[in-house]
Amino acid sequence: MSNIRKPHDASPEAPHARLPAPLVLLLSTSAGLAVASIYYSQPMLGVMGAGIGASNQAVGQVPTLTQFGYALGILLLAPLGDRYDRRRIIVLKAAALALALLFGGMAPSIAALLVASLAVGLAATLAQDIVPAAATLAPPAHRGAVVGTVMTGLLLGILLSRVVSGFVAEHLGWRAMFIVASAAVAVAGVALWRGMPRFKPTTQLSYGALLGSLGHLWRRHGSLRRATLAQALLSVGFSAFWSTLALMLHGAPFHLGSTAAGSFGLAGAAGALAAPFAGRIADSRGPGIVTRLGTLLAIAAFASMGLATLAPVHLHLGLLVAATVVFDLGVQATLIAHQSIVYGIDPNARSRMNAILFVGMFFGMATGAALGSLALAHGGWIAVVVLATGSSVGALLVRLWPAAAPAAQPRALEQG
Repeated sequence: MSNIRKPHDASPEAPHARLPAPLVLLLSTSAGLAVASIYYSQPMLGVMGAGIGASNQAVGQVPTLTQFGYALGILLLAPLGDRYDRRRIIVLKAAALALALLFGGMAPSIAALLVASLAVGLAATLAQDIVPAAATLAPPAHRGAVVGTVMTGLLLGILLSRVVSGFVAEHLGWRAMFIVASAAVAVAGVALWRGMPRFKPTTQLSYGALLGSLGHLWRRHGSLRRATLAQALLSVGFSAFWSTLALMLHGAPFHLGSTAAGSFGLAGAAGALAAPFAGRIADSRGPGIVTRLGTLLAIAAFASMGLATLAPVHLHLGLLVAATVVFDLGVQATLIAHQSIVYGIDPNARSRMNAILFVGMFFGMATGAALGSLALAHGGWIAVVVLATGSSVGALLVRLWPAAAPAAQPRALEQG
């Protein structure tokens, strides 16, 4: 990794030279491996329950605790990137994640597995330290492209994790998946330790004051509020769709199984592959235009799902797949643009800004899952489509709302 080693210390603002491609690849791969750890368990729940002697209800808490740990870690641990050397935090979290995965693979009981699952979620927030680190290392003129590339790795980690874990569990067993994942994260941790520079802390606030500053940042920066609110609204529709898709496909008129529903996840590749492209547009044309285009794509895609219900079954299914590709592209492109906006607000608070953005996004996803289930139960699939379309329209309205005064909203940050 000596060929990607940066200067001994990284200042909050990187020089204008491009980042070495191997370093960007390392950050992208590591972010993907970290976030994939959250999703490995989902396709393996059946064999995990049988292998460890636990009920379906008990083993069903594994992904729940992992997701809870991740959300909690974003709120409580991610802000530490502003207070301490990010390189040290990233390496320590990589070690903790490798140990948590190894403990999960060796867990003798469901209680131990649940503890490991919570620890995996907490340590997997390593991904949310890598993205602000990439934004700090990248020169301002290329920040969107670099963040987009790292997010490609993160999104592909989400996309491929279920496929990989299902295959490994079927051929080698579920414990082997955790052990293999532990080894992969450990290797990535060593590579990050050797390949990344140290980062100078950007604040000396105590931990309590650091968390307390989240509210101050929220009140001070209108750009942060707009980005968080708009992404949360998009996440409502995103989560409402994915949380009800399998149930919709299982019923009339499709009568398809879980395999068909799972294959829709491949549409996420469109969003992942579009991330660097969205970042480059944000660099050249400004992130504002990307957020508006992204929300418009989501609106058009969700609205077309409603019209597709009028088509014959085979055409309906094809239109549904196409709309899934389009809305996922729109949501992911908007996220990249929002990250570009947020990371440009205050270089000294990038980790805290990132924490606020993703906590808002997770809140939107939780809300979308709950509202989507209610909509499907009381109004059918068309009600889910209306909910997703309406929340996307709300996101567009937030993006079209006039920005705050330049004193609080530097013009260069919004660029439209």
